[in-house]
Amino acid sequence: MKLLNSIPVILLSLGLSTALPNLKYNNNEQELLNINKDSIYNNLLSKYESLSIIKNNDLNELKDLNLENLWDIIENNIDLNKINELIKSFEIKDYKKNLSPLYSNIFLNNNGKINQNQNIKKSKFDDLIQLNSYPNYDLRIKNLKNPEQLGVDAVKQYTGYFDINGDEDEDTDKHLFYWFFESRNDPVNDPIILWLNGGPGCSSMTGLFFELGPSSIFNESLELTYNPYSWNANASVIFLEQPVGVGYSYTNKASSEVSSTKIAAKDVYVFLELFFKKFPNLVKNDFHIAGESYAGHYIPNIASEILDHESERSFNLTSIMIGNGITDPLIQYDYYGPMACGKGGYEQLISDEDCDSLDNMYKTCSKLVNTCYKSQNALTCVPATLYCERMMGPFEKTGLNYYDIRTKCEVNDLCYKEMGYIDNYLNKPEVMSILGCEVEKYTGCDDDVFRRFLLTGDEMKPFQQYISKTLESNIPVLIYAGDKDYICNWLGNKAWVEALEWEGQESFNNASDLQWLSNVKDGEYAGDVKSNGLLTFLRVFNAGHMVPYNQPENSLDMVNRWIQGDFTYSE
Repeated sequence: MKLLNSIPVILLSLGLSTALPNLKYNNNEQELLNINKDSIYNNLLSKYESLSIIKNNDLNELKDLNLENLWDIIENNIDLNKINELIKSFEIKDYKKNLSPLYSNIFLNNNGKINQNQNIKKSKFDDLIQLNSYPNYDLRIKNLKNPEQLGVDAVKQYTGYFDINGDEDEDTDKHLFYWFFESRNDPVNDPIILWLNGGPGCSSMTGLFFELGPSSIFNESLELTYNPYSWNANASVIFLEQPVGVGYSYTNKASSEVSSTKIAAKDVYVFLELFFKKFPNLVKNDFHIAGESYAGHYIPNIASEILDHESERSFNLTSIMIGNGITDPLIQYDYYGPMACGKGGYEQLISDEDCDSLDNMYKTCSKLVNTCYKSQNALTCVPATLYCERMMGPFEKTGLNYYDIRTKCEVNDLCYKEMGYIDNYLNKPEVMSILGCEVEKYTGCDDDVFRRFLLTGDEMKPFQQYISKTLESNIPVLIYAGDKDYICNWLGNKAWVEALEWEGQESFNNASDLQWLSNVKDGEYAGDVKSNGLLTFLRVFNAGHMVPYNQPENSLDMVNRWIQGDFTYSE
């Protein structure tokens, strides 16, 4: 019933004024009591109800919202019939043009069809891993004994599914796909990296075939191009498809759909426990978690979940790495204006009038996000998300690529035609068969996953506090950012890192920006680095949202030195 928790948000933002009987609210849990909920709930599932307020209302009421009286507003009178009609009339295509690219491109590939209730054919696997401490979880492993069949890499590879099954009291059915590549160098001793893409709702196969994996797909013929700068040059890399519904991952039950970063983090922790049981020889190795974009939400929470199991976990957590992430929205949204208005090391991209407009919009956005931070529930966080996303409007008018401000956005697939090629490759029957996939169709980005996260207000919730927790547990943190990205730009990332409250804040802020000279690219001045030895911020020159795509050599230098313990990039 999580979706019902967002109903007061939608009704609140619509500003309607006829009676809703017996609406009760509890600060710890939202409940709608004694009303006909079935028809509204069903329409929520099919019509993305919360999104309709942009189409029908444009959130004008939120400009004048009295945040101090927010809890009283939900008891306003509401016309349920009108709400139902709005839901029924709303179409997702009407929303795409209003939503920022952090989300909007998720809608372009699969027209709302989650990997759910398909005619699943269970694949044959070589091994099944279970733990007594987690009886409802299984890890199925397939050894790709002939890597030459696909030609992605010559190293040992394993694929499989992480299965999450409910007990008598829990109706759960989740199956997360993964692909594990051993290191090209010394797989027995080299570190392990878990890689996660963002979205929410986008596949980690994007990272594999577009950014940092052993091979890339850059042409319509779907031929694989060997990547000499793959991150598995000196580390073994796991690409995990999460949350459920992403890529080759799937569920057979709507009740199993993940709707928040917190739930996703718990799944990832147990996956890691089972993974290291399968590969006990790797338990002693360093283990790092890396990702980009919405992984700025995922990774801090996953790290926190791992640290909460300090006494019983079987593996190391050596560090975390987040690239062009969204972690502290309150601060980061304040830097869309400066980035577009020539203060991020690039030319001004929008008019002076639009620059002023962004400044004014942020005043309302910040009030809404502050309220979201205080309560961290859908009631406050969904309106914050929907209002603040309007700040993308001025940049959208330029036609430029949100992920690389130097280029035009010329195609729908996240502005990169290669995304479509990757989808086509991963939907080839022979590829799916070799990998042991159990879905009818691979989806690069899934709009239903996005919808579930949106309806909980997950994007606008704060996650920087988990970074503080990680640092104070003596776990190094790398925040890196390509300086030509707009959507999760380097200005906003550096600002939240400098504002982060933790015991090493003063020493970090007293550190100077130094030159990062790339060892892989003949000493090239590749960016600026600021570090106190535990927290490091790295500005990557001439890279967009996906650093390994734009700067493959320098991104390999970045990760190689980090996993070797050069946390200040001075050695």
